[in-house]
Amino acid sequence: MTQDVEMAEQAPPSNSVTSASPSVFHHLKEIASLIETGAYAREVRRISRAVRLTMVLRKKLKVSSLFAFLNFFLLPGSDLHSRLSSFLPKEDEHDMEVDTASSGTPTPVKHPLPEIEIYCYLLVLIFLIDQKKYNEAKACSSASIARLKTVNRRTVDVLASRLYYYYSLCYELTGDLAEIRGNLLALHRIATLRRDELGQETLLNLLLRNYLHYNLYDQAEKLRSKAPHFEAHSNQQFCRYLFYLGKIRTIQLEYTDAKESLLQAARKAPQAALGFRVQCNKWAIIVRLLLGEIPERTVFMQKGMEKALRPYFELTNAVRIGDLELFRNVADKFSSTFSSDRTNNLIVRLRHNVIRTGLRNISISYSRISLTDVAKKLRLDSPNPVADAESIVSKAIRDGAIDATLDHANGWMVSKETGDIYSTNEPQIAFNSRIAFCLNMHNEAVRALRFPPNSHKEKESAEKRRERQQQEQELAQHIAEEDDDDF
Repeated sequence: MTQDVEMAEQAPPSNSVTSASPSVFHHLKEIASLIETGAYAREVRRISRAVRLTMVLRKKLKVSSLFAFLNFFLLPGSDLHSRLSSFLPKEDEHDMEVDTASSGTPTPVKHPLPEIEIYCYLLVLIFLIDQKKYNEAKACSSASIARLKTVNRRTVDVLASRLYYYYSLCYELTGDLAEIRGNLLALHRIATLRRDELGQETLLNLLLRNYLHYNLYDQAEKLRSKAPHFEAHSNQQFCRYLFYLGKIRTIQLEYTDAKESLLQAARKAPQAALGFRVQCNKWAIIVRLLLGEIPERTVFMQKGMEKALRPYFELTNAVRIGDLELFRNVADKFSSTFSSDRTNNLIVRLRHNVIRTGLRNISISYSRISLTDVAKKLRLDSPNPVADAESIVSKAIRDGAIDATLDHANGWMVSKETGDIYSTNEPQIAFNSRIAFCLNMHNEAVRALRFPPNSHKEKESAEKRRERQQQEQELAQHIAEEDDDDF
């Protein structure tokens, strides 16, 4: 059924091309005019809107519409036109006829704005990446970065941030991400000198991604700590920064800060960014397990994430039960998934949490138990399980994980009677953390509000408004009487 529908849609190729291509070219011209208006008026919001509209047309871009756009806004035969045209594949005769029909006989702009030049680079680069022509995309992105270094206009910052991202993406897709690290550092320095805060955000995230790609966590933390801090301009870049910060904190064993950063990144991310939210949740689940917490079942049942989070659900179940053998089976079963997610080293850390959870369950169930039985219940596979069980129990008692004593002479673990948790400060600490979370969310929402201009001025009182309206009425009545006198 689906094949018939697809063949029916592909049957008249000439009509589909002639109807789609002019509409795309028309939309591109409108976007370019919006960029020109924003450049002349120095309104960055117009250019941001133009970039968003371009992303909507991304899947509809064709060689014919791109050639028509370049011929319309760039002088044919110029260096820029020749360079961009060389990156695009050759179009067939039918597409060329469509171009001439759609573009007509336009008068090309001899000296286009820098914003239009950068936008042409962006269009061609997006098309090449979507067509998986990564070598041509690398050449185009390098040429666009060289052009960006000579342009210092705040209206170009939005377009430049997109080009930075695709520049890094091209080299990442070809496995050459280490080659551009020095160039990214130079671009970050240029953006700092030009006070391009959006460019600084984007380049900082790209550098962090570059370092983390090669597991250079120490260098990433040094860069992050010394980079200038300012108010976030892009929600997407801020979410990426929080995600990278959470990964760095996790590797550095700062699990509490890592958990806060990862959960905040997942919460602030757009709903359409499903893959990003899945990655945030994967790392957040591991961090919560390392903290000794058990994530709620609703975390694994989020819409569109059930299949991706299934390995982590089974891992959480093994940690919750405290079954070391089940934990090993899950780790072996989904080893390829954990390797692709780069969480293998964190899974190794979880082994101690599994043992501690199982030991806590044993201490709650038994008032006194021999170390031999503890080793059997924990399923320790070491050459000397009793000695390992003794060291594990002693370390858990010292860390406060269990409330028990160790009888070395008889080889027993004696558990103490469990007290009332509400007689301790734990409920107060839990409520304090929840209140602090709510207050922090409220403060962020207030800072994100946009107020109309002159809202800080004192508002007009009701009495003054009545006096003003009365004066206006008297003035209108006086003018009307003068008009009557004239007649």
